[in-house]
Amino acid sequence: MNKNQPNNQENHEIDLLDISKNIGKLFDRINIFLFNCIQFFVKKAIVILILLVIGVGLGFYLDETKKTYDHQIIVTPNFGSTDYLYSKIDLIESKIKEGDTVFIKDVLGIKKPKELVKIEIKPINDVYKFIENKTENFELIKLMAGDGDIKKILEDNLTSKNYKFHKISFQTKNMTTDKLSVQPLFHFLNESAYYSKVQKEIINNVQLKMVQNDTIIAQINAVLSGFSNTVKGGKANNLVYYNENTQLNDIIKTKESLINEQGFLRVDLIGLNSIVKENSSILNIENTNSVNGKLKLVLPFLFIFIFILIRFFIAFYRKQALKANMNG
Repeated sequence: MNKNQPNNQENHEIDLLDISKNIGKLFDRINIFLFNCIQFFVKKAIVILILLVIGVGLGFYLDETKKTYDHQIIVTPNFGSTDYLYSKIDLIESKIKEGDTVFIKDVLGIKKPKELVKIEIKPINDVYKFIENKTENFELIKLMAGDGDIKKILEDNLTSKNYKFHKISFQTKNMTTDKLSVQPLFHFLNESAYYSKVQKEIINNVQLKMVQNDTIIAQINAVLSGFSNTVKGGKANNLVYYNENTQLNDIIKTKESLINEQGFLRVDLIGLNSIVKENSSILNIENTNSVNGKLKLVLPFLFIFIFILIRFFIAFYRKQALKANMNG
């Protein structure tokens, strides 16, 4: 045992010595690499400076001339036209991808079809509006949530398409106006013979409902007026009779309910003037995603990187060619 211990200790010292030498060599290589990099940039300083100037200048030019703009429109599809609306937007997007400028200009009505880059539509997740005054929708969500994650249910395509509000987003190469883009788009979306007929009938039904409600409210007012005159006439004994037999509270609640319904119907009529109702729009938001607006920073480094790759390839090729000649 004692004879082996000195040998093990000696081997251990040799291993440590080798490791320290390798670490020293590694640092030497790093130093050489850093020196070569510095030397390369010093030797090629003029070329690199020229590439920087060209990259920055070209980047500024492209950032100013090649801007893209995002536009957002909040809409409400009426009369059960949600699927119709989505299919129309999908049709426009497919024509953009195909480069069908004839369709975009003549059918859609965009005078500068090549400036339209893309268009899409997504539902605005608003579960509160979805279940507002609609008990059946609330019960449906509870039933569906019983079998899975409530968040997934609310974002599911079948559920989200039934939300009241949806957002149309489109992108153009230059700034646009309501007249140039939004108006032609909504003219195209609202051009449907079927939904126009549905619109006409639903508006007639709403107006008829409002007339009937006004008639019922007038009748209730007459009943209440008669009761008021009776009380004022001093027939106090009839007061107990009215309280117990005419269900006066129910009549008053019915009137209140009808007045509230009239208010909702008047608001609904405002939104029923279009198949796809435009609620609000925001135009000309400069797109800064990806490298948009950042080319003045990206291009200089890109040019220098390409230059370094080319120089590295040339040096590698010459070195390998020299080795091949020596071996040959």
